[in-house]
Amino acid sequence: MKIKNICCIGAGYVGGPTMAVIAQKCPEINVTVVDINEKRIEAWNDEDVENIPIYEPGLSDVVSEARGRNLFFSTDVDAAIDQADMIFISVNTPTKTYGIGKGMAADLKYIELCARQIARVAKDDKIVVEKSTLPVRTAQALKNILDNTGNGVNYQILSNPEFLAEGTAVDDLMDPDRVLIGGDIDTEEGNEAVQALVDIYAHWIPEDKILTTNVWSSELSKLTANAFLAQRVSSINAMSELCEKTGADVSEVSKAVGMDSRIGSKFLKSSVGFGGSCFQKDILNLVYIAKSFGLNEVADYWHQVILMNDHQKKRFAANIVKTLFNTVSGKKIAFLGWAFKKDTNDTRESSAIYVADYLLNEQAEIVVYDPKVKKEQIYADLDYLNSRSEEENRQRVTVVNQPYEACQDAHAVAVLTEWDEFEGYDWQKIYDNMLKPAFLFDGRKLLDRKKKEEIGFEFYAIGS
Repeated sequence: MKIKNICCIGAGYVGGPTMAVIAQKCPEINVTVVDINEKRIEAWNDEDVENIPIYEPGLSDVVSEARGRNLFFSTDVDAAIDQADMIFISVNTPTKTYGIGKGMAADLKYIELCARQIARVAKDDKIVVEKSTLPVRTAQALKNILDNTGNGVNYQILSNPEFLAEGTAVDDLMDPDRVLIGGDIDTEEGNEAVQALVDIYAHWIPEDKILTTNVWSSELSKLTANAFLAQRVSSINAMSELCEKTGADVSEVSKAVGMDSRIGSKFLKSSVGFGGSCFQKDILNLVYIAKSFGLNEVADYWHQVILMNDHQKKRFAANIVKTLFNTVSGKKIAFLGWAFKKDTNDTRESSAIYVADYLLNEQAEIVVYDPKVKKEQIYADLDYLNSRSEEENRQRVTVVNQPYEACQDAHAVAVLTEWDEFEGYDWQKIYDNMLKPAFLFDGRKLLDRKKKEEIGFEFYAIGS
């Protein structure tokens, strides 16, 4: 089965970069990324490729090479579906905010809308690929919708979850640990569909890194991988609090533990808490699935990973209040960083949002600097919480374009994202322009304690 035209529904953090790399590596395949968000598509088509809506190191170069040759961005969803041999569904699957499963289950309404649109438009056989992170057995729901439209089109449903880390997404696509493809491997048609997707990735990925499974294993593997990674972060963060009480240093503990080859060093860096679009959402989804099968002990086990992460964010904020003489009312707190991690402009579930919310409830005045996150996004993140009016958020939170401006006359500086540039700042200048005593809270264990204390800072870091 030779694929000539690919359509991807969803031009977000997964769909955009994934399709750009596929287009670059497979110049004989036309790849069209579609989205109903006109502004997003306009940004992907911006003449200046540096203005594409997603910041990822190396992504602009990939888009620049393929765009207009065999990579296209469009709002004409129907046309792209009609022409495609293979359709990737890469739309948002947020946690439900209503009804049964509220706060835990994945909201699949966008997935279902995609399926119904495909069913309405398609005139010939299609391979439909789940790219969004989905609860196990979603493929069955998709197949039920697609097979019951009565238009005689045959569909094969594949699961091809992404394992991208934001900030390194292009590298992860170019040289992945593995590519996972789930399909109906017990039938000839299913195997053909799986092989068609294998052949695409095999353009640049060694076949021993391409793993094929049944659909259910593929769907569940994605949730499990994210749960395991998040569990490691919460585990070391749990130890960070113990380190602070006992005089141990969590960095030293992490290094000692990580040198055990059975454990490894990755995801053992203590911080103010994990964020991003996947970890919390996927674990809550896993908790909901476990509960739906009556596996309450399993659900409780994984839910504790989330509780520990929430605790770490609250603990960091509470320590700022306690250290600043038990009140931050009217005090200026400078935030360095708003993105959930460095080298991305993604802010979803960023710890900075929740630390800010806590401090705003304590009547603090917050000034934010992030090298890649726009002012509108920062306000949108706070507005989404509904903790206070939009007007109050704008009165009490100021977003600036210069780090030294953020820190001018501040009572305290809090490092919330591990941007490399923060280490290179003139911290003597920052100290000189702050109110005294000048407090510095390192939520990412990024800065050198000894050097900052020599300057004169009252220095506090997670886990030490």
